[in-house]
Amino acid sequence: MISLIPGAVTLSTLEDIYFNMTPAALTPEARPAVERAAQMIADAAAGDAPVYGVNTGFGKLASLRIEEKDTATLQRNLILSHCCGVGEPLSERLTRLMMTLKLMSLGRGASGVRWEVIAQIEGMLAKGVIPVIPSQGSVGASGDLAPLAHMAATMLGEGEAIYQGIRMASGEALKQAGLTPTVLGAKEGLALINGTQFSTANALGALYDLWRMTQSSMVVAAMSTDAIMGSTAPLLSEIHTLRGHRGQIEVAGEMRAIMEGSVIRESHREDDSRVQDPYCIRCQPQVLGAAIDVIRMAATTLEIEANAVTDNPLVLENEGLIVSGGNFHAEPVGFAADQLALAIAEIGAIAQRRVALMVDPTLSYDLPPFLTPNPGLNSGFMIAEVTTAALMSENKHLANPCVTDSTPTSANQEDHVSMAAHGAFRLARMNANLAVILGVELMCAAQGIEARAPLATSDRLSRTITRLRAEVPTLAEDRYLAPDIEAATDLIRNGEIKDAASVEITL
Repeated sequence: MISLIPGAVTLSTLEDIYFNMTPAALTPEARPAVERAAQMIADAAAGDAPVYGVNTGFGKLASLRIEEKDTATLQRNLILSHCCGVGEPLSERLTRLMMTLKLMSLGRGASGVRWEVIAQIEGMLAKGVIPVIPSQGSVGASGDLAPLAHMAATMLGEGEAIYQGIRMASGEALKQAGLTPTVLGAKEGLALINGTQFSTANALGALYDLWRMTQSSMVVAAMSTDAIMGSTAPLLSEIHTLRGHRGQIEVAGEMRAIMEGSVIRESHREDDSRVQDPYCIRCQPQVLGAAIDVIRMAATTLEIEANAVTDNPLVLENEGLIVSGGNFHAEPVGFAADQLALAIAEIGAIAQRRVALMVDPTLSYDLPPFLTPNPGLNSGFMIAEVTTAALMSENKHLANPCVTDSTPTSANQEDHVSMAAHGAFRLARMNANLAVILGVELMCAAQGIEARAPLATSDRLSRTITRLRAEVPTLAEDRYLAPDIEAATDLIRNGEIKDAASVEITL
């Protein structure tokens, strides 16, 4: 069980929750602030002054007063009416992360919910009651309303949930887990569905998956460089310190270390007629390093957002006020998601060009055509390269910004929205495409290095090839390649390639 200190949860802690699905709960020290805010909401609900979402309707209906006796009905109706999500369900990993982020936000003591509401989320996480949350329906403003409503509905015993691997009615799932449906008090439904937790969870999950692949891409890029007998002179440290970008400096240093001791590299330091390699080889630190810098900027934004209070209205204890604001607007997450999309597309674009370089006999410096030892009778990696081109192109389309695509909703009350949910959710598809591109590059680069025998590559790259060959044999003759591509892709996605080459760069 991970103990969460609201406002101070790190990216590494959230990474643990994402990859390992470790249950989390708020530290008990958060409870007093939560209960003080809940009391302020209870007092407002019993008072005469209109307070948005406490004793009024919602959105365009905010001018309509609600009597105190109807408070529970108002909040329940809010949840049920907003359960309008469609599309494939969110994965359990992302759903758990989303629930954890909601805990972190409520735990700041500015949302006005009772501790019982927090305990219900904690209980569901601990016992594995996972709401079925459709992935489409949020525009990333006023909160991720539809997805969060489906999460909240399970807390009430409505909708559907997964329990012990079985999809069932939420009420039954709670019963089997020994939990009781929640009855919401004033403002609690609004606190649950206002917020950016769906968008932020999807962006964070994509960030963690991408970071694994970014580290693997350094290994595969070094392997491709050795396969085509590329020069390592462009990796010299002084080149990169003269420019000064952190990511570029790190990539060049890591690639130098990965290739250290390569006999292939030493074999062509003399009498190589080539003056310069193509950009996909020569400019690898500049491209991948820039992508790393962008990823880190997005990570900073997402860490702040993960710890933020993003519902509305907010209980400002120091001011003694309950105030409507706009923290539910997910513009920061939208920008971060668009940054990650650009990085994914560019990492894939330069990797695809390396694949194209290795299979092209006019460019690959004496490698066999399409990396097959018997070309003509065999096509080798000809169509595997085409697959990478298709996925690279798809990622370029998907990388178009989402945050600029606002549209008015809710009778023009919510007239500018972030589309952060779209921006964040599309990242998983882009990451899946990138993993395949890098997986194919891994296969091609290993084949190319093996074609240089008896010349040997570096120790770290030799270990990487050994790990690949445990799953994917050398391509001696044409065979059904789809399972091999899938196996190589899994090694990239799971981080086994970066681990084989002992790469560990901190996000």
